[in-house]
Amino acid sequence: MKYAKAQDVLPEEIVKIIQEYVDGKYLYVPRKNENHKAWGEKSGIKNSLKARNSEIYKKYINGATINALTKEYYLSEKSIRRIIAQEKGLYS
Repeated sequence: MKYAKAQDVLPEEIVKIIQEYVDGKYLYVPRKNENHKAWGEKSGIKNSLKARNSEIYKKYINGATINALTKEYYLSEKSIRRIIAQEKGLYS
């Protein structure tokens, strides 16, 4: 998140009103609900993980062992098992 100076983006009257409440403090202004993005949407990591998890599941059903998958993807056995269970639920 990038900070913006209030005096650079708001009319002077609004800055004065805000100063009555939070003089010299940091103020966070949340996004509008319609502009809110879910985790990973902006960076694309959500889609990357989805593709990776699908790939892990396909390798598993084609015979890859959990141990081999842990080494290939640098994940714990528990994580691999969780991914397989989640993906199995998607394809069932």
